[in-house]
Amino acid sequence: MSTLDIDFVRAQFPAFSEPSLQGQAFFENAGGSYTCKPVLDRLFRYYTERKVQPYAPYEASRLAGAEMDEARRRLAAILGVDTDELSFGPSTTQNTYVMAQAFRQWMQPGEAIIVTNQDHEANSGPWRRLAEDGIEVREWQIDPETGSLDPQDLANLLDDKVRLVCFPHCSNVVGEINPVAEITAIAHAAGAFVCVDGVSYAPHGLPNVDELGADIYLFSAYKTYGPHQGCMVVRRKLGQTLPNQAHFFNGDVLYKRFTPAGPDHAQIAASAGMADYIAALSVHHGGPDGSDTQRGAFVHDLMRKHEVSLLQPLLDAVSNRNAVRLIGTADAEKRAPTVALALNRNAEEVAGELATHGIMAGGGDFYAGRPLQAMGVDPAQGVLRVSFTHYTSQQEIDQLLNALDAVL
Repeated sequence: MSTLDIDFVRAQFPAFSEPSLQGQAFFENAGGSYTCKPVLDRLFRYYTERKVQPYAPYEASRLAGAEMDEARRRLAAILGVDTDELSFGPSTTQNTYVMAQAFRQWMQPGEAIIVTNQDHEANSGPWRRLAEDGIEVREWQIDPETGSLDPQDLANLLDDKVRLVCFPHCSNVVGEINPVAEITAIAHAAGAFVCVDGVSYAPHGLPNVDELGADIYLFSAYKTYGPHQGCMVVRRKLGQTLPNQAHFFNGDVLYKRFTPAGPDHAQIAASAGMADYIAALSVHHGGPDGSDTQRGAFVHDLMRKHEVSLLQPLLDAVSNRNAVRLIGTADAEKRAPTVALALNRNAEEVAGELATHGIMAGGGDFYAGRPLQAMGVDPAQGVLRVSFTHYTSQQEIDQLLNALDAVL
């Protein structure tokens, strides 16, 4: 396995050469990543050369549609699914509300869904609202000490009434990577579909959704080096089962079926830049010459290896502090580099103190009030969250550790 060439990686992100950002180490990546140059280039080109209604017979329009199709085709290949199983929407939250509405229409009173209290509110609140129509909502609860979800607890909640199980690939505050394939197999064996919130996982390597087995997989392009779009995989069996949520004349097209509003043409086209970036990383690091699927798997592992090597020293440093509670596991192999710390004071104020040391981080509840409360953390105090990705350097980690020493 290659070692990540951090200089090459950072050269693909204009933010790292932006004068106004020099000396500022970015540790709020879980809220939104920097955007890679291939995405910016495609977005600029679309707005300057293709800003017309796509899919008409004239050349600018033909090219506009072709770029949108390219984005869907290449990202779907990286995710290991068919091209029409991937759709785009304004955000992951909005995509989830659309899917919840489809389930609301499809399910009968007395049937059940399972949600967790580990999720960001986007993969919890929309589903919990189905209770308004007589659908039973069961909660798969985390361990209040560790924040972990136990698959055996899920098995105990399943019966023939359950139609859907919703859970995160990893929580945006707990950070532990859940065993998606194992959980999905348990749910499927009980006859339930599965919706996985991948927002906090995808930036650390796009997964092969086919291997995971999820029926719905959601993530945010703007947290994955791309434009502000929500990406949603809906596998064919489920997509053709649920009622159409779009214009009646789009109901026979799977990728349009759960897109009620007109899509953002330019941002969809620009999303192909995410695939360009993954391909460039693969080529530069001697990855496979094959398909986007193979390149995606190679880059996934390349990113994870680099992140784990940077993450473990950070976890070691914060887990040994008496005045700090590390949320989630201290084993870097088992989590994403999204590190939430419960302190004995207001977390947002501490984030402000870190800013004076050139650290860009956040404090608050991060729309994860349910898991924080379940773990005994006051959402009003919040947690300090430092999150990074593969483009973070060792020097930035050192800067963060020195800053934490100064403020904690």
